[in-house]
Amino acid sequence: MEERLYIVTYDISDPKRWRRVFRLMKGYGQWLQLSVFQCRLSRKRHAELVALLDNILNHHQDHIILLDLGPAEKVVPRVVSLGKPFEPVQREPVIV
Repeated sequence: MEERLYIVTYDISDPKRWRRVFRLMKGYGQWLQLSVFQCRLSRKRHAELVALLDNILNHHQDHIILLDLGPAEKVVPRVVSLGKPFEPVQREPVIV
């Protein structure tokens, strides 16, 4: 099962929808900043996440971007990080 590394960022206009997206994202990745997550996802988990996000957002007011950085085991992110250190998310067991 190949996992890919994603950066997910979102701009949600309604605070209630924003909280729903934030709670959902905490189950799929590591929180980096206010509306930014780093995720290791299989194809199946990526499809699940996209479907769930699509059902939450208002397509006329909100915006979500999923940046595919490539195969998680091979990606070496080139990141400039000021303040807290940046660490690529490690593979962890998924509890269903």
